[in-house]
Amino acid sequence: MGRLVSIDGSIVAPEEAKVSVYDRGFLYGDSVFETIRTYRGAPFALVEHMDRLARSADRVGIPMPIPKEAMVREVELSIEAAGNPESYIRAMLTRGAGPLGLDPSLAQKPLRVIFIEPLVPLPASMYRDGVSVVTVRTERAADAASGAKVGNYLASLLALRVAKEAGAHEALIVGSDGTVMEGTTSNVFAVRDGALLTPPEEAGILPGITRAHLLQAATDIGVSVRFERLTPDALAASSEVFISSSIREVLPVVRVDRSQIADGRPGPTTRALHAAFRKRIGLGGNPMPWEEALGI
Repeated sequence: MGRLVSIDGSIVAPEEAKVSVYDRGFLYGDSVFETIRTYRGAPFALVEHMDRLARSADRVGIPMPIPKEAMVREVELSIEAAGNPESYIRAMLTRGAGPLGLDPSLAQKPLRVIFIEPLVPLPASMYRDGVSVVTVRTERAADAASGAKVGNYLASLLALRVAKEAGAHEALIVGSDGTVMEGTTSNVFAVRDGALLTPPEEAGILPGITRAHLLQAATDIGVSVRFERLTPDALAASSEVFISSSIREVLPVVRVDRSQIADGRPGPTTRALHAAFRKRIGLGGNPMPWEEALGI
């Protein structure tokens, strides 16, 4: 299966992919990016992702180097060149290279990089049994550019390290107000009294593309949605908890810190929302991830 990198439109093998050490993405994390996946070889919600990439770039003042439509085509051509059954894609813009110094005007021109990797799904057992998460208080680089998906992930990386040391799958970021914002690479949801709860955008979350489709899926199946700030205690007391992302889709959470969620098994609303999401993207008749673990 194919791994490749497109740098400013030129496709090269990973071992040949090189950018300047003076690039500000390397020096300062001065970049924005999107993570995308394919279904049946086609990139899911690619235009939505490129729209968000452009919004992120605008919020941090990085000019789009080419029109969004051209960026979409570059991603599509890169996927085709890789030839994978399913691909994991990272599309990235940096402010570019220039002399050392924080001043953004030192950058000469933006750089665009597209990574294509074979998609490796999570083990089906994680969907069958659920995962544990821990809450971590920290401040993210993205807090300075609310709503932008920036490349500086050091705070999230360190939070995820805490999670892994605790044997957990993900770390949930707790902000300065004491409420859970999102995961290091995911959005967070809870179910209480049959309603779907998720932090509002004004809490400073990155509103995920999969999150948006899940909110629409909830409407499809008649699940009410409430946008609420969730404390770690409130999350732990919920009847169901799950996280979402482009690669994971919908992943049940059965333990938050030391608290078991309900009976410790993925709940019916989580399952129904995942199935409704799959139906929305045209995979309604396919086995669900937890069914694969059961051999159905």
